[in-house]
Amino acid sequence: MFYAALDVSLRSMAICIIDHDGTICLERSVRSDVSDVLLCLAGFGQPIHQVGFEAGALTQPITCGLTEAGYDVVFMEARQVAAALSAMRNKTDKHDARGIAQILRSGSSN
Repeated sequence: MFYAALDVSLRSMAICIIDHDGTICLERSVRSDVSDVLLCLAGFGQPIHQVGFEAGALTQPITCGLTEAGYDVVFMEARQVAAALSAMRNKTDKHDARGIAQILRSGSSN
């Protein structure tokens, strides 16, 4: 199983895909555009079990696009994500995406 996490911002988005053991399989930054996200996920070449990200104002179009493409989308509350990532010393979009992927994999988002 593979899990994809997105750290969404206005212009770009960090994507991290991990496997069931938590090993990072892909990290990439793309424009915050549905077509770029879908291209990246499809280009990974393996079925993705879930795609997760922090719910926010910028995520609605991405949610619609991912859902229409058949992905299982998981929203995470900002407080939940902030609490889980608070122990991180190096706060970057890339590291946030890694942390969100681990939350998704562990099932803490449900």
